[in-house]
Amino acid sequence: MANSVYPPKRFVAYFSMEIALENDMPSYSGGLGVLAGDTIRAAADIRLPMVAVSLLYRKGYFRQRLGEDGAQTEEPVEWEVEKFLQEEEPRISVMLENRRVELRAWRYMVKGVRGYEVPVYFLDADLPANDARDRELTGALYGGDPYYRLSQEVLLGIGGVRMLRALGHTELMRYHMNEGHAALLTMELLEEETKRAGRTAIKGEDIERVRSKCVFTTHTPVPAGHDKFPAEYLSRLVPDQVRFIDVKDASSVDLIKSILQVEQSYPDWKEAAQRGASVNMTYLALSLSNYVNGVAKLHGEVSRKMFPNVPIEAITNGVHAATWTSPAFQDLFNRYIPSWREDNYSLRGALGLPPEEVWAAHLLSKHSLLEAVRKKSGLKLDPEAFTIGFARRATGYKRADLILRDLDRLRQIAKNVGSFQIVYAGKAHPRDAGGKEIIKKIFKAKKALKKAVTIVFLDDYDLELGGQLTSGSDLWLNTPQYPMEASGTSGMKAAVNGVPSLSILDGWWVEGCIEGVTGWSIGEPHRGDPGPESPVDNVMDAESLYAKLESVILPMFYEERNRYLEVMRHAIAINGSFFNTQRMVQQYITDAYLR
Repeated sequence: MANSVYPPKRFVAYFSMEIALENDMPSYSGGLGVLAGDTIRAAADIRLPMVAVSLLYRKGYFRQRLGEDGAQTEEPVEWEVEKFLQEEEPRISVMLENRRVELRAWRYMVKGVRGYEVPVYFLDADLPANDARDRELTGALYGGDPYYRLSQEVLLGIGGVRMLRALGHTELMRYHMNEGHAALLTMELLEEETKRAGRTAIKGEDIERVRSKCVFTTHTPVPAGHDKFPAEYLSRLVPDQVRFIDVKDASSVDLIKSILQVEQSYPDWKEAAQRGASVNMTYLALSLSNYVNGVAKLHGEVSRKMFPNVPIEAITNGVHAATWTSPAFQDLFNRYIPSWREDNYSLRGALGLPPEEVWAAHLLSKHSLLEAVRKKSGLKLDPEAFTIGFARRATGYKRADLILRDLDRLRQIAKNVGSFQIVYAGKAHPRDAGGKEIIKKIFKAKKALKKAVTIVFLDDYDLELGGQLTSGSDLWLNTPQYPMEASGTSGMKAAVNGVPSLSILDGWWVEGCIEGVTGWSIGEPHRGDPGPESPVDNVMDAESLYAKLESVILPMFYEERNRYLEVMRHAIAINGSFFNTQRMVQQYITDAYLR
């Protein structure tokens, strides 16, 4: 059935633990999944022969509920898989411990601007033939304990390769791992190479063949953020996969040492597991990839410091322009820049857009946001007031509360310079107590400020709300702790809608900020070698933020609207035309896939 729908021959297999495709498909948690979805859309637009693989999550990530004090509770997401996806015929199996886990695939077709389609396969273990505990492995995204998480990664990496083979994708040339969750696909490829050679143990030539096929994108700028599991878990879950690399071949021994990050050479994987060694999925992917990249130039520098023995390049992230451009701006671009969908770079022509029409499109987008706020919260915001948007995962290093550090200063700015309101959104991971406390802190500030500065926090942040926020705000705020923002893409979404950013010079903003032209920076540029141990100065960063609002941004918005519109048009022309997945995927093709 699958092969009759479209030609099965594909060049690139893109693996991601989460992929965001539709608002009502809970197949993602946040930025990683949104980037994956945008990448696939761009691949379809430029007719790249790609196929994508992820897992099916029948309970989604979670639905966020917020109490009166901002306390977050989580609920599973109910959705009808059959309404969005087409079940495929093949069944494959993966052995977990001594149990056979059967998998099926559900297909979603992503259609590009010229009609070309990229298939996305979601692997599903919820089948009657499976043990009850195994049926739950494709239940929740990022749920369960480490053993559950590793089991999911086995299904994604090993099961994903086997499913592609069953679906007829046998001539793939590149396997792109979007983060380390899919790193175990390299083990399956090694086994394929070994069996093809008629051997029972790998040799250096097998490692080189697999390495030549693999591309790895790392998104995490801190060591603690990389998946690491006890080697004993892997030995228990997939003993056959690790057994064939327990040999004395020098290349194999080096590979084991690299994966386990140990100096001594273990005689076999079993002994390594018994001695408490850990498997780091990032090291596995690094060891078996021909091309490795960070997701912004600065993140490439940070990654090279973390992994000094690995050549790491940088391809800066982007967003799918057509997806994240509001209806009002789509209409404006269609009239003045008709080629913008096929050629995002043509958005540089936004400098020629009539300012009054840019403002009219912005007001329509802002109205859509304020209407969404009214429906979700019952609060009617002032359409004339300067509106600041902030929507990120609620966690400590993103510092959503930085602007709330001095409430008296906020009252003074609003009174003396001009009124403003702040719209927040974002989920905290269920086990991130610190992130949950930040949401509660925002709610506390909201009550303290009352009408002096109106604050609203919208629950259950999703794709639709993200689009309304990034297009309808007057300013996009981003306050990560340097250098912990690998890239960030929300400000890119704002840029294609003419919304300038006020941001820490971290991630993509180091490249995208032209002070006073595309937006504004918080703090001074960092000098020297970036590292996770870089000092945090919340006081100085907050003061810089307040000074920019008070002395530059609010006066320009209220008193020199034409200048503000110039910044808006430059945000589209300079940042919108470059920080998009069309440019990003083309760079992957030239730098990684054709390497």
